[in-house]
Amino acid sequence: MPITVRIPTPLRTLTGGADEVPVAATTVREALDNLEKKHPGLKERLLDEKGVRRFVNIYANEEDIRFLDNLDTSLKEGDSVSIVPAIAGG
Repeated sequence: MPITVRIPTPLRTLTGGADEVPVAATTVREALDNLEKKHPGLKERLLDEKGVRRFVNIYANEEDIRFLDNLDTSLKEGDSVSIVPAIAGG
């Protein structure tokens, strides 16, 4: 079932400039796995051995997956996943 993954500007070099990528998935984990198959190198920038990297936020339909079922958050056709790098500065 197709869902849309929204890609932040710093990662668009890995998606050929695409700001959105459709993938088939029923969970966020599966979406990221399938995204990696289409665009190698993305997953290592998003995940580490513990899960989602500390300075990366992933949202399923505007909800932070850390407050849902994390990478096992369920998705259905038409849902969206947004990758948002944390921004810090002063």
